[in-house]
Formats: sequence, C-alpha cells, structure tokens
Amino acid sequence: MRQVYITRLSKFLPNAPISNDEMEGVLGMVNGKPSRARLLVLRKNGIKTRYYAIKDGKSTHTNAQLAAVAIKGLFDDQLPASKLELLATGTTSPDQILPSHASMVHHELGIGNIEIISASGACCSSVQALKYAYMAIACNMANVAVACGSERISSWLQASRYKAETETWKVIEKNPYIAFEKDFLRWMLSDGAGAALLQDTPNEKGISLKIEWLEITSFANELETCLYSGAIKNEDGSLTGWSDMDTQQWGTDSVFALKQDTRLLGEHIILKGGDFLKTLMTEKGITASDIDYYLPHMSSEFFKNEMMTYMQGIGMNILAEKWFYNLTRVGNVGSASPYLMLEELFHSGKLKKGDRLLVMVPESARFSYAYLYLTVV
Repeated sequence: MRQVYITRLSKFLPNAPISNDEMEGVLGMVNGKPSRARLLVLRKNGIKTRYYAIKDGKSTHTNAQLAAVAIKGLFDDQLPASKLELLATGTTSPDQILPSHASMVHHELGIGNIEIISASGACCSSVQALKYAYMAIACNMANVAVACGSERISSWLQASRYKAETETWKVIEKNPYIAFEKDFLRWMLSDGAGAALLQDTPNEKGISLKIEWLEITSFANELETCLYSGAIKNEDGSLTGWSDMDTQQWGTDSVFALKQDTRLLGEHIILKGGDFLKTLMTEKGITASDIDYYLPHMSSEFFKNEMMTYMQGIGMNILAEKWFYNLTRVGNVGSASPYLMLEELFHSGKLKKGDRLLVMVPESARFSYAYLYLTVV
C-alpha cells in the first residue's frame, strides 16, 4: 500500500453571492406568496450568503460544468490535465439519470480516455468518490486521480417545481402552501463544486495533506429514510419510487422535490454521528489532543452547540477555536461542502506541517457518516 496525498484543492462557486433577502427573488415564490418557513429557517441555519447557478431566471451552468471548472483549477503547465488517469465524482443532483455524472464531467473536461466512477447519494457521495481515488493510488492502480463533489440543487428548488401541487391544493380548497418538509430545504441548499488532486508523493514545495485514514458507515439497517427525492414516503416509513407512479402524480405530489423528515433529523443526525466517532476513537486511538483543526460539514449552525455537547460527553472535547467551517459564507453545498472547507483552509496560510485535520461529513438521506483524518506534510 502506497501513501496517498491530497496535493491540490480547487473550487468553483457560480455567479455573485446571494444574500438572504435575495433568495426568494432567485428561486421564486410558490403560489406567488412569500414562504412561511424562510425567515425561521434562515434565522436558525446561520447562512448569510450562498451561490446559485441561476442568473436572471436562467441556468448559467450544468452540474457537470460546475464540476469541470473546479477540476480544471487543479491543473497547470507543470501538471496538465492530460496527466489525469482517474476521475471519481459524487453528487446529490446529477443533471440526468443516465449517462452517469462522471461521464458528463469527463466530457466537459475535454481530455483523453480515463477511468471514471460516479458515487450517488447525498453529502457522503463525494467522500465515497475520494475513497475510491485514494484506494486506486494506494493500490498502485493510478498515479494521478481527482475526486470531486458538486451540486446544482437550485434547479430542484425553484418555485415552478411545485406549481402542479399547489394548483391541486387550490382546487380542493386546502392550504396551497407546500409542506414544511419541502419548503424547509429551499432555504438550506445551494450550488457549487470542489475538487481534490490525489498523488502518491507530496508536493516538493508548499504543503500537502497525507490521508491517514478515511472511514464511512451507514445506519440504513437501523433507521428509515430522512432525506429523499423521486419518491413519496408512506405511513409505515417505506418509500414508493417515481417509477411506480403515473406521470401525473409526479407533478401533483412534487415527487422530484427534495424532502426531509425534520423529526428524524433531530432525533438521529448527531446521535449516530457521535456513535460512529466514538467507535473510531477506540479503533484509531484518536483523542481531541490529536486534532488541530476540526472541519464539520453542518447543514445548519443550529446543530453546533448540540454537537459540541455530545462530543464532550464521549470524551472528544474539541475546543471552539479548532473548528473550521465556511457554511455561513458559501452555504450548504451538500457533497461539495467538505471540499470547500478543505480548499479554503488549505489556501488560508494557517496550516503548518504536522497539523492534523479531522473532517466530518454526515448524510441524512438514510443516515451515513464519513470521517477523514489528514496530516499536513
């Protein structure tokens, strides 16, 4: 097994940052009325600005294009993109069902034949992509690999996506507002892409991030679905997927809208992530003193204090000054978020050789978690 290093990190955030007051003007008003949930959600999530691949009501980039721009930023004359051997991508919001997201990104890159793989899912998908790239380098199956996380979720959140549902509710004289489980997420998510270059040797000049370990686990065997799209959730907790519905229902139930069971989120998201961390503390022999920077992917600052309290309870008391995240400025960009945190810290000038980083990525879809431990070299 060879050592593996993240030698370069890049990002792409489309267009100008969007403030809280501008969001509804970009995404639109459902049923022509302001959202009841918007101010409450924004007050709790702490996000002040975010980015959308929308301008003047029109899409400016596909998801594949967002990813390609971020990936191109990894290469230069010293290391051209023609040296790339493996591309691993992760996303929640591919532009289509088929071809795969990685296929579309490969096309946008305009380079020769390479190996590709697409990890599907939510936030953990990009870390799953990273693990594939890491294993390829470690097993001497590639020398230059890229892992990427990208989202263009704004196209799923526009008011027009809910028109058929609200029209149906009007007809039957019920409240025409969309349910909180759908409206809630319209004020949480945004667009962007981040990418990492992986090699078997560190940079000769400057810093690199040595991957010490990367662990991922799922609690889908224990818990029902929390975050979903392309399905409806039944009373028994099971899902009925879009392919088992008629096309009319797709619109009347906003089947392809992103939905989240906030009750399940509150009950399990921190608890299960803490349980997995506790297991890793034992298996890896890691304590708070072994961490110089903690990079948590949080969907909302609402969870921060609860996370700190729970971590203290399991003996992982990471001081507040060691926490590093950029949620408030770039938003919750799903699978891209861990890369966006790493990229900003990597280029901040704060890191010094010997520093140790712990990255935490939760996924509420059916509760998966990833932890990544890095050393600055």
